[in-house]
Amino acid sequence: MVDIVSPEKRSAMMAGIRGKDTRPEIVIRKALFGLGWRYRIHDKRLPGKPDLVFPKHKAVIFVEGCFWHGHDCHLFRMPTSRQDFWQTKIDGNRQRDVRVRTELQELGWRHLTVWECALKGRTRLPFPALIDTIVEWLESAEPVGEIEGARDGAGRSD
Repeated sequence: MVDIVSPEKRSAMMAGIRGKDTRPEIVIRKALFGLGWRYRIHDKRLPGKPDLVFPKHKAVIFVEGCFWHGHDCHLFRMPTSRQDFWQTKIDGNRQRDVRVRTELQELGWRHLTVWECALKGRTRLPFPALIDTIVEWLESAEPVGEIEGARDGAGRSD
């Protein structure tokens, strides 16, 4: 498929995508804050500067973009142009994710990954159920968690 914008415009568009304070991250933060949860954001003292840090629970949450981290869902498709660049970029992100989570576990921190597909697209989960699942994980002793969109496409009942 041919890109409908110039390479310069596409480059500017990609460069404008935020790495933190993304819309999915902010909606989760606001919902949890509204329920009384208090957290820090992007704590530089922890590996990977997690999106949300709950020191009292020794837990962190990463809200990950499916494209940037090569998630196996409908929101990720490898670009057809500059495939070597994108493969290297996404593989590097995945390797860093594994390393950061391993370091966090070694430091005694629990981690939860919330994938973008749980919040948008045809596989999104009902938002109240998503927040309930996050809260359940925070209140549990589970060391690792992951929330992704509905695999059968039956998620959009909100």
